[in-house]
Amino acid sequence: MSEVTIIGVDLAKRVFQLHGAHQDGSVAFRKKLSRGQFLAFVAQQPKCLIAMEACATAHGWGREFEKLGHDVRLIPPIYVKP
Repeated sequence: MSEVTIIGVDLAKRVFQLHGAHQDGSVAFRKKLSRGQFLAFVAQQPKCLIAMEACATAHGWGREFEKLGHDVRLIPPIYVKP
Protein backbone atom coordinates (compact mmCIF):
# COMPACT_ATOMS: atom_id res chain seq x y z
CA MET A 1 0.00 0.00 0.00
CA SER A 2 2.97 2.34 0.29
CA GLU A 3 3.18 2.73 -3.47
CA VAL A 4 1.61 5.72 -5.19
CA THR A 5 -1.10 4.68 -7.66
CA ILE A 6 -2.25 8.06 -8.99
CA ILE A 7 -0.66 11.49 -9.29
CA GLY A 8 -2.78 14.56 -9.94
CA VAL A 9 -0.95 17.46 -11.56
CA ASP A 10 -1.85 21.15 -11.75
CA LEU A 11 0.22 22.55 -14.61
CA ALA A 12 1.42 26.15 -14.57
CA LYS A 13 4.18 28.27 -16.09
CA ARG A 14 6.79 28.03 -13.35
CA VAL A 15 5.48 26.06 -10.36
CA PHE A 16 3.61 22.74 -10.58
CA GLN A 17 1.41 21.31 -7.81
CA LEU A 18 1.39 17.52 -7.43
CA HIS A 19 -0.87 15.33 -5.32
CA GLY A 20 -0.03 11.65 -4.94
CA ALA A 21 -2.52 9.10 -3.63
CA HIS A 22 -2.43 5.45 -2.58
CA GLN A 23 -4.84 2.78 -3.82
CA ASP A 24 -7.24 3.45 -0.93
CA GLY A 25 -7.33 7.20 -1.65
CA SER A 26 -5.12 8.28 1.24
CA VAL A 27 -2.63 11.07 0.59
CA ALA A 28 0.90 9.92 -0.26
CA PHE A 29 2.38 13.38 -0.87
CA ARG A 30 1.65 16.96 -1.80
CA LYS A 31 4.48 18.74 -3.57
CA LYS A 32 5.19 22.08 -5.17
CA LEU A 33 7.89 21.72 -7.83
CA SER A 34 9.62 24.03 -10.27
CA ARG A 35 9.72 23.27 -13.99
CA GLY A 36 13.28 21.90 -13.67
CA GLN A 37 12.40 19.51 -10.83
CA PHE A 38 9.11 18.29 -12.29
CA LEU A 39 10.22 15.68 -14.84
CA ALA A 40 13.02 14.36 -12.60
CA PHE A 41 10.58 13.81 -9.73
CA VAL A 42 8.03 11.98 -11.90
CA ALA A 43 10.80 9.79 -13.35
CA GLN A 44 11.61 8.57 -9.82
CA GLN A 45 8.01 7.53 -9.10
CA PRO A 46 6.76 3.97 -9.69
CA LYS A 47 4.66 3.44 -12.82
CA CYS A 48 1.22 4.88 -12.08
CA LEU A 49 -1.69 6.89 -13.46
CA ILE A 50 -1.02 10.60 -13.98
CA ALA A 51 -4.06 12.86 -14.34
CA MET A 52 -3.89 16.46 -15.63
CA GLU A 53 -6.25 19.06 -16.97
CA ALA A 54 -6.17 19.11 -20.77
CA CYS A 55 -4.49 22.36 -21.79
CA ALA A 56 -1.91 23.56 -24.31
CA THR A 57 1.11 22.10 -22.50
CA ALA A 58 -0.55 18.96 -21.10
CA HIS A 59 -0.09 16.99 -24.32
CA GLY A 60 3.66 17.61 -24.35
CA TRP A 61 4.06 16.65 -20.71
CA GLY A 62 1.85 13.61 -21.27
CA ARG A 63 4.12 12.33 -24.04
CA GLU A 64 7.15 12.71 -21.75
CA PHE A 65 5.42 10.77 -18.95
CA GLU A 66 4.36 8.01 -21.34
CA LYS A 67 8.02 7.62 -22.39
CA LEU A 68 8.74 6.95 -18.70
CA GLY A 69 6.08 4.21 -18.64
CA HIS A 70 3.28 6.06 -16.84
CA ASP A 71 -0.38 5.93 -17.89
CA VAL A 72 -1.56 9.48 -18.67
CA ARG A 73 -5.14 10.76 -18.59
CA LEU A 74 -6.12 14.25 -19.68
CA ILE A 75 -9.28 15.61 -18.12
CA PRO A 76 -11.50 18.17 -19.88
CA PRO A 77 -11.36 21.54 -18.06
CA ILE A 78 -15.11 21.51 -17.36
CA TYR A 79 -14.65 18.49 -15.05
CA VAL A 80 -11.66 19.81 -13.08
CA LYS A 81 -12.37 21.22 -9.63
CA PRO A 82 -10.30 24.18 -8.39
